[in-house]
Amino acid sequence: MNPSPTRIRTPCIGICELAADGYCVGCLRNAAEIAAWRDLDDAERTRLIDEVLPARRDQWTTRA
Repeated sequence: MNPSPTRIRTPCIGICELAADGYCVGCLRNAAEIAAWRDLDDAERTRLIDEVLPARRDQWTTRA
């Protein structure tokens, strides 16, 4: 019997507040990405976590 596949967990860290630029202060996703998360496949989730969100984090840290 094969175990059921584990879905990739959300990048949410429980600090849920959209900043003026439309990105969550905690996870850096925008409202559309947060709403779509449950319907994204693992490849899309992985791309967000590995590519998109780190690039946003780099942009945020260079603005400060």
